[in-house]
Amino acid sequence: MVQPKKYLGQHFLTDPAIAERIVELLPAEKEMTVIEIGPGTGVLTNFLVQKPFKKYVPVEIDGESVAYLRNKYPQLRDSLLHADFLKMDDPVLRESSLHIIGNFPYNISSQILFRILAHRDRVDSVVCMLQKEVADRIAAPPGSKTYGILSVLLQAFYEPRYRFSVNPGSFFPPPKVKSAVLTLTRNDTTKLDCDEALFFRVVKTTFNQRRKTIRNSLRTILLTLGDENELLSMRPEQLGVGEFIELTNFVSSRM
Repeated sequence: MVQPKKYLGQHFLTDPAIAERIVELLPAEKEMTVIEIGPGTGVLTNFLVQKPFKKYVPVEIDGESVAYLRNKYPQLRDSLLHADFLKMDDPVLRESSLHIIGNFPYNISSQILFRILAHRDRVDSVVCMLQKEVADRIAAPPGSKTYGILSVLLQAFYEPRYRFSVNPGSFFPPPKVKSAVLTLTRNDTTKLDCDEALFFRVVKTTFNQRRKTIRNSLRTILLTLGDENELLSMRPEQLGVGEFIELTNFVSSRM
């Protein structure tokens, strides 16, 4: 059996009923490519290999897990990638209509989501287990105390849905935090109505100083913004995606 490694943030899901619930949240399409991030001991894999996907690609960084999975599932010998999802440059990432699933290591879940955002034109849906706090943040509406950078950036391109919570006792070893399953479904936005690179910069800059008004936090981008836009007197958690687009266009017009 694979030993969980603390440095990789491994907490293996051990409840097959929860694993089956997670897998059933994937879209029911045959002609789709599914990437599983961090299959570990194969609790999701056990259900995924039974699905008639066009292509199923597990991506695992841990060599011990890779050896275990190749032995347990011989049909995965050619498709299982021994790689770091955050760094890999495999042709599968350049395919269209990608669907991603996984129990994300909690110490790098935000990095994984930012990598998915970078491939948003190809990733149609995501089903993931996260730390409950992170799932709450992603699904939070404007005005919420947990609403933040990931909330805005992901909601700009995806529809997040908090599905269900999972207690620590469903893992080995049990994590010290609660977990939750979240789905992300690509929305109809192909391109934001603003400079997208500046949009990302504005969102990150304002939330990195969330206690300040937007006018004060944006002084790292522009020294003088004037007083004619009422959004400047607000705080970032008060703005939805549309208002951040408006703010980005305003900043762009002053640059």
